Amino acid sequence: MAYKFLLGLVVMMGLAWESGAADTPTALARLAAAGGGKILFLGNSITRHGPKADIGWTNNWGMAATALEKDFVHLLAADIARLVGKQPQLQVTSLVDFERGYTSFDIPVKTKPLAEFKPDLIILAIGENTPALNDTAAKAAYKDCLVRLLKALKQNGDPAIFVRSCFWANQAKDDALCAAAAETGCVFVDISALAKVEANYARSEQKLKSAGVAAHPGDRGMRAIAEALCAALKSQK
Repeated sequence: MAYKFLLGLVVMMGLAWESGAADTPTALARLAAAGGGKILFLGNSITRHGPKADIGWTNNWGMAATALEKDFVHLLAADIARLVGKQPQLQVTSLVDFERGYTSFDIPVKTKPLAEFKPDLIILAIGENTPALNDTAAKAAYKDCLVRLLKALKQNGDPAIFVRSCFWANQAKDDALCAAAAETGCVFVDISALAKVEANYARSEQKLKSAGVAAHPGDRGMRAIAEALCAALKSQK
């Protein structure tokens, strides 16, 4: 028991050292210090999607992983658990309403229950359902709404926030996500290259009824997303 305690202490000290300053710990150091901590995943169908019979999807995890433990949420959580020594608590929440109607989304009201979870780390994985940003005004409006969303998420406890780009790469959306992350002190994780690899799509691994489901990341794609996020967490200064 004493050995395990000392090992855990060494891990936390090492993670804190990587942050460069004791008063600004990395996300991993914060999770380690909290005994695993809490992670809030905010996303869309890639993060989690409930059963939908008309498209042949019968599960309740990240579409279109073949098992709960193979979606990027649970792969990343397992990676983090190995790094910090204990399984983090998870909350997975859909932000599809924000994606599809960001200008009318009531940020103060909708983010209040999220703050009550008191996450140490937030993974923002959105953008795929956002309508095309076809002009300068739309790009600016989307970026401004993202900034307001991220600021609201930071208000309670100042959690570390990692913002990933779209799986289906889209320059305009990804630029807005990146700019909003930079403006609010969040970490942007670019996964746009993943869409160029056919092996990352579910259609490369299994026969699926719906072309839409098949276009989602499969097990390899989910693993690639988790690895990109984990690498960003480990490299954070």
